[in-house]
Amino acid sequence: MRIKLVCVGRTKSEPLRILIEDYIQRLAKFVRCDVMEVREGAAKSDDAIKEEEAERILSALRPDATVVVLDLEGRQFSSHELARQVEDWQNVSVKEVMFVVGGHLGVTHAVRERAGLLWSLSRLTLTHEMARLLLVEQLYRAYTITRGMPYQK
Repeated sequence: MRIKLVCVGRTKSEPLRILIEDYIQRLAKFVRCDVMEVREGAAKSDDAIKEEEAERILSALRPDATVVVLDLEGRQFSSHELARQVEDWQNVSVKEVMFVVGGHLGVTHAVRERAGLLWSLSRLTLTHEMARLLLVEQLYRAYTITRGMPYQK
């Protein structure tokens, strides 16, 4: 299985970027994990910005991939539930899971519709940069849980 993060914009904070890269390197022990950054919208209205970003996100998604969109209205997982979900994807031979992290305005209905799963990292509002960090850390934690490694505790 492969994991791809499709993220709007770049991680501008160097400390966060370093942490994200660290967790991606840790994940590489278990699964191939790549990051694709799509350009932020530059339109004049919030709706137009979200539409621009949605076009870029949707064009980045592979038709045969399982798509998970991070969304406030999504399902919340415990770390152990996420580990079971990752195992389920592997057990049914999912080739690629693409995680979408929208921009600061969120994602459009069309992007949500493309998702096989909407996942809420927290009921708290997070910056999209922090969401990226939490996403890769929780994926790493899920793999350590499935392998019985001590990191999870």
